[in-house]
Amino acid sequence: MLNGKWTGKMMRVLPVLMIAVMLMSACGGTAATPTTAPTTAATAMVTEPTAMATEAATAAATAMVDASPTAMTGETPTVMAEASPTAAPPPFSKAGTLTIWADERRVPVIEKAAADFTAKSGIPVAVQQVGFGDIRDQLKLAGPAKEGPDIIVGAHDWLGELVSNGLVDSIELGDATSKIDPVGVKAFTYEGKTYGLPYALEAIALMYNKDLVPTPPATWDELKAIAKKLKDEGKVDQGYVLQEGDPFHTYPIVTGFGGYVFKQNPDGTYDPTDVGLDSPGGKAAMKEIDQMVKDGLLRKDVTGAIQESLFKEGKSAMWLTGPWNIEPMTKAGVNFGVAKIPTMAGEARPFVGVQGFMVSSFGKNKDSAKSFLLDYMATDAAMKAMFDADPRIPAWASTQAQVTDVNVKAFMESASTGQPMPAIPQMSAVWDDWTKAIKIVFQQQQDPEAAITDAANSIRSKIK
Repeated sequence: MLNGKWTGKMMRVLPVLMIAVMLMSACGGTAATPTTAPTTAATAMVTEPTAMATEAATAAATAMVDASPTAMTGETPTVMAEASPTAAPPPFSKAGTLTIWADERRVPVIEKAAADFTAKSGIPVAVQQVGFGDIRDQLKLAGPAKEGPDIIVGAHDWLGELVSNGLVDSIELGDATSKIDPVGVKAFTYEGKTYGLPYALEAIALMYNKDLVPTPPATWDELKAIAKKLKDEGKVDQGYVLQEGDPFHTYPIVTGFGGYVFKQNPDGTYDPTDVGLDSPGGKAAMKEIDQMVKDGLLRKDVTGAIQESLFKEGKSAMWLTGPWNIEPMTKAGVNFGVAKIPTMAGEARPFVGVQGFMVSSFGKNKDSAKSFLLDYMATDAAMKAMFDADPRIPAWASTQAQVTDVNVKAFMESASTGQPMPAIPQMSAVWDDWTKAIKIVFQQQQDPEAAITDAANSIRSKIK
């Protein structure tokens, strides 16, 4: 049975959810890449890459669900179809029992640490498996009724929305700070406070077929020359493949030509008043994409599933993807390597996603939650176990030092030069217009400079 407050909340939210779902059905969606999920700009980051950029297509619909004033500025909303508003919510925190929401891959590792915690503290721990893409939505629905778990596992780019709505508490990492990759700590820092214990990083790099490209290109011009030669010789359908309308995987081209989404302040925070998608570098990036389409180096109507299939079948030789594709390509028998993203006008900086543990504002055992994280999860053994369960880039320094896989190391190098995905609420105003601008250029429907200028101006108006 649901309690009265929860039921009341559901009765208020359900009609809006139904409207949002109908709107999404009418608008349709595009399959995306690795996923966190994320459908247009959002496909895999929720499911495997992190919840990050794949949720773009559903931003407007998700914003309708949250009745709070910050809904329209909460970043990267979760794909509506992934949450079941009529299903019973996961168990909530109750005094004396620590409740943790985590996804399938993390549960076994957390349960082992929880057993040690219970043995020494006498406090029982309930580790509840919840789909990665559902955790945030369930917390958002529970929050207004002042319910929730004690701890959640999630992505750093949820912070703008969660902090703005008072759903997670800050946590002092203390001595653990020096043991974590600085990128991870920076990503989980919001308005000067740390809101999570990072355990994994992810960033895209260049994955290439060694049978077709023995030596990876160091520069973007080299990449284009190799791609053209392979296609001209009939060895591939497409030398380099990029999904249409995908800001996340397109961002290295933006930064590589000098553009940016939001200007970074000296302390690494983002300035939402300075949108740089239509800066000289941002325009140059769009012109580059436009010219590659004109030259036949990029194709329109390529979805995430198509680009994955092309590479897996040897019909393309190079693509930008993340560590979540190491396992699938290995199982498919592809002889692949991973290298740094080629240099363009300057260094290409991908978005970096960080996953970690956060403390719910409505948990009944906050001291115990923080003790569990800092004393039982923030250890060499626990962090190594997290990596073994899901070998993406570890955020824990001692685990990084033990990585021997050359491909994981290459992704680590890419992450070290990347930029944390902006966690500020204003990021939600970016995805839709940015996605549309890229699609327009792929479809050759508008001048690239005009397309990105229109998008940037629309984004600024939404932020205001």
